[in-house]
Amino acid sequence: MSDSVLYELDGGLAVITINRPDAMNALDTPTKVALRDTVTAAAEDPAVRAVLLAGAGGKAFCVGQDLKEHLGLLERAQETGEGALRTVAEHYNPLVRALAGMRKPTVAAVGGVAAGAGASLAFACDFRIVADTAGFNTSFAGVALTADSGASWTLPRLVGHARATELLMLPRTVKAPEALSLGLATQVVPAAELAATAREFAKRLADGPTVAYGAIKESLAYGASHSLSELLDKEDELQTLAGASEDHRIAVAAFVAKEQPRYLGR
Repeated sequence: MSDSVLYELDGGLAVITINRPDAMNALDTPTKVALRDTVTAAAEDPAVRAVLLAGAGGKAFCVGQDLKEHLGLLERAQETGEGALRTVAEHYNPLVRALAGMRKPTVAAVGGVAAGAGASLAFACDFRIVADTAGFNTSFAGVALTADSGASWTLPRLVGHARATELLMLPRTVKAPEALSLGLATQVVPAAELAATAREFAKRLADGPTVAYGAIKESLAYGASHSLSELLDKEDELQTLAGASEDHRIAVAAFVAKEQPRYLGR
């Protein structure tokens, strides 16, 4: 694994850190490969019950594509006639599919700026714990590009179609207080408390009923593009799955005994 992506497993919590603080955690090719493969592995690992995604250094969560590297790719593409943006299909798409689609909760700890694909990665998470000094900027149109990394799917679901259009076509930095009011942030905390608060929040999810969380994620995603009748059938299917889980039996027994359940994640 590249040292530009760090991985820690704390109980059931996988902590994945983009580790290029001197470059504002920009995504060059080795970092994109490592991040894609690390998130995919965490999604598939039954020992992982929640994922916390963070950026090292405190100045930035992630500013997206490394534009210095990208400029070189554009120049090479001009010479060879090859496409310069194969990275969307090769790196960003599988990364976002793994992040948004995994059957376990995901949390972004946003310290500093999250821009471009970096903002998209935060939007793809289920929750965003945001430092009071942080901000979001879609930035794609600022370099004459359209949205990628799922932003045109996730952003309207967070802030609505009209506001998403505004933020994508007229990019600006949305600072933490506004991000909270718009629904981009789950919680805003002092910057000095971000790491501890985000880990505590994610750890609570890692200790929760993983099968039920996964079913909730699938149900919400399914309902966004299907009819009520179809969704009701999907809810029946998913409730049958959750109802057969060991955690459901643990929860009911704990409720009857007036105790706190200790979930196993299965």
